Amino acid sequence: MPHAALAQEPSRLLTQDDPPPVIQFGPSAAGNPVTASTLPFVLASDHAGRAIPAALGDLGVGAADRARHIACDLGMAETGRLLAQQLGCVLVEQAYSRLVIDCNRAPGHPTSIVRRSDGTDVPGNVDITAAQEGRRVDEIFLPYHQRIESEISARLEVGLPVVLVSLHSFTECMNGQVRPWHTGVLHNRNPAFGLRVRDLLAAEEGLVVGSNEPYALTDASDYTVPVHAEGRGLPYLEIEIRQDLVSTARGQAEWAARLARILPRAWDEFSRQSAGSRKQTA
Repeated sequence: MPHAALAQEPSRLLTQDDPPPVIQFGPSAAGNPVTASTLPFVLASDHAGRAIPAALGDLGVGAADRARHIACDLGMAETGRLLAQQLGCVLVEQAYSRLVIDCNRAPGHPTSIVRRSDGTDVPGNVDITAAQEGRRVDEIFLPYHQRIESEISARLEVGLPVVLVSLHSFTECMNGQVRPWHTGVLHNRNPAFGLRVRDLLAAEEGLVVGSNEPYALTDASDYTVPVHAEGRGLPYLEIEIRQDLVSTARGQAEWAARLARILPRAWDEFSRQSAGSRKQTA
């Protein structure tokens, strides 16, 4: 009977044998602001993880497809950790695959829990109940965003500046279309810091830099930046790096070093311009 089947559903999705949903690296301001980096950057990696809760098996997706970009932002776990280490700042990372739930989409969004992604069916996401979807939100999505929120709030409460840096990668070919950009900076409201980074990247020899490419940043298509940065009036960078450029240890180190060089410079220029603007309006 349907009622008996519902009653037998477990009350939780994750067990003690599953990894926690949030992985954090670097000096945190939450609980210990003295150790926080003097640089303003809070790094967030929405699609770093590949884990799938044991209760969901492999979601009906084969190993080859689970190794594709549909499961995670390839190369960004490694690149993000190197960047956090070089900047000496905090990185908040999602441990679970975007096939389980996409932590850069609002719950209930059509692509929050995908049934099909870039030509691959995800049988384990078909016909899930509202309760099952709710457990993914409560146990994976919310803890991740609560950690980002607490880190930002802890810095602001003790007067430390904040720039949210949202790290992503994109596949070089999507739906049969080749993407020519090496990297892209996404922006919507309050774009000044990100556009400064975009211009510094564009000045690098040999780089093809997209502005709102290969995606545009919107309230509907994104969650992390609109909620944690734009919603609080904070400067931010949402960056996309083409996956073939960060598919090797050498590429990951190269891009981490590039961003570790450019981000502080962009912050210095942004801070000086902001201070000048405040003087003019005082």
